[in-house]
Formats: sequence, structure tokens, C-alpha cells
Amino acid sequence: MDGMFPLRPALTVADLVADGLAATADAAVLSRVTQDFRMRLTPEMREASANSAGVARQFVPSAAELIERPEDLLDPIGDEAHAPVPGLTHRYPDRVILHVTKTCEVYCRFCFRRETVGETGHLPADQLEAALGYIAQTPAIHEVILTGGDPLVLSPRRISALMARLAEMAHVGVVRLHTRVPVVAPDRISPALIAALRLHPSTWVVIHTNHADELTPQAQAAVARLADAGLPLLSQTVLLRGVNDSADTLESLFRALIRLRVKPYYLHHCDLARGAGHFRTTIPEGQAIMAALRGRMSGTALPTYVLDIPGGFGKVPIGPDYLTQDGPHWQVTDPNGRRHDYADPERT
Repeated sequence: MDGMFPLRPALTVADLVADGLAATADAAVLSRVTQDFRMRLTPEMREASANSAGVARQFVPSAAELIERPEDLLDPIGDEAHAPVPGLTHRYPDRVILHVTKTCEVYCRFCFRRETVGETGHLPADQLEAALGYIAQTPAIHEVILTGGDPLVLSPRRISALMARLAEMAHVGVVRLHTRVPVVAPDRISPALIAALRLHPSTWVVIHTNHADELTPQAQAAVARLADAGLPLLSQTVLLRGVNDSADTLESLFRALIRLRVKPYYLHHCDLARGAGHFRTTIPEGQAIMAALRGRMSGTALPTYVLDIPGGFGKVPIGPDYLTQDGPHWQVTDPNGRRHDYADPERT
């Protein structure tokens, strides 16, 4: 498609069976799943899936996706409810999400936008102009978040043009890109792409990754190219049952990211996407994992555990509560589970 990198050929369920990632007996039901929810793996993630159950579960379809639960939502975080113009979500006063494409290099089985992502190309030119016009005319917007889909499936030429437009808007102080590309298609991180990203003076890249086995040598080299170019790097992870729902698994991931000069930013509680209920943990399970990590890791390696309130009401931290109050006095629980007294100063 014009303005996009050429995508890798799509896999079929027969390819999964040939790779040993699916059983022949399951082929018919998995074909039904992929009619509703698209499947795409890059060669890198196809190989990683063959060697890691924690990777395979993220990308290989499952019959469990056909099970719908009462709490499932078509638009779990309210993208459409907060769209002033097509392609733009404005949920917070100071920042907007610009959905520059609906295409990804991989399709995650738990994606909260799984109802809308697909190979439909980039945002049409007239809609992109309307979205940029809205941003230009709204001086309260300090940060523009490029997502989709995955913005790094766009060509360096198209990304350059977009970054140059945003750089002309004095009130847009930060551009943030959310992407899986450095991990799942690391060869895309080319000098031309890096130059395009640097056209805005304050560009942050948020890398989506959920398991240390995704960080292949090629992915690590791609992340290093971004860091060496001076681009600040954050990461975003989803807490997923059967993938990373243990302190040991997340510790391995977060330590690997810190070594790569990536600051773990958010650990998301899994959203209420249709057909993704088998991935969801309970909030107390997530809080217990975060409490365990707090006791064994530096704060630099710990993300904030958050819930995106269904309906588009924003993210809130839902980490463990270390405080209980009795009047002006507090009981504080330390990372080892011991309790300590603390008193606020008296108010005058």
C-alpha cells in the first residue's frame, strides 16, 4: 500500500499446523477464529513462537477466542466515544491519540482494538488533514501519541512528513509512538526511519513487549539502534494469564529491558476485549505480582500497574496498597511484609 512498508505474507492455519503451533484436529475451529480476529506473525515471531509458549500464546489463535463473556466490550477503552474527528481520540486535556493506521506487523490475540485493526492501510489523507487541523487548533494539546495499528508500518517518507507537520505546531511539545515493530520486525529500524523519528525535537518511543523470549538478538540490536540515536525509550506490557502472570517471568522481562536502556512504563491489566477473557487475571493477582517485584527490583525497572477504566474514563494506578489509616496515624507495609507506624504532622 502507498506509504507503507511491504507487509510479510500472511500466515494460514495450515502454516501453523506445519510449524507444530497448532494441531490438525483444531484446524477447522481455528479457521473460524481467524475469520473474526485476524492473524499475522512475522518470521521472527513465528520462530520465537516455536521455541516459547509465552510468545506463541500471544499470537497463535485459540478456540477460547470464540467464548464471549458478559463483560466483553467492542470498544473497551472508549476510542470512538472520545473521537472529535475520525482517527483521533481525545480523552485527556493535554494529549491525543492519532490512529495513523489500522495495520500491524503482528496481531495480538488479546488486543483491545482487535475489532478494528486490519490491513486497511493508513488513515485517509482527508481524515489525517482533519485530525492534524484539530491538533493545530487546540493549544491545550501538549502531546500527540501515534498509534493504530502500529505507526512504524508506515514508510520513513510518510513518517517524516507527519513528524515535520507536528514539529511545526509550537504547542506540541512531545510526540510519542507506541509500537511492536522493534521487537517483531527489527529490520524495519533503519537509518531512514530513525532520521524520520528525530524530526520532532522530543520524540519518545514506547515499545510493546510482554515476554523476555520476544527479545531476540535481532530485536535487541534494533532497540540499541534507537537508544544510540538518542531516542528516549519506554516499554508497555500487558499482564496476561499463561504468558507473564508470575513475578519471575516479569522480572526477567523488566531486567532485560533495563539492560537495553528501556524504562518499563506501564503494566496494563488486560482490557475487556471480546474473546480475550482467557487472558485476564484478577486485579488481586496482579497486585500480588507487583508487590513481589517491589521487594526484589529497583524502582527504575518497575512499571506502574494500571487499569484503563472501561468506557474511556482514563488509566488509574492499581498497584498494591501499602498504607492503612487510623486518624492521623498510618500503618505502612514494607516490601518484606512488615508493618510500621507513621504519623502525619498535625494541621494548624
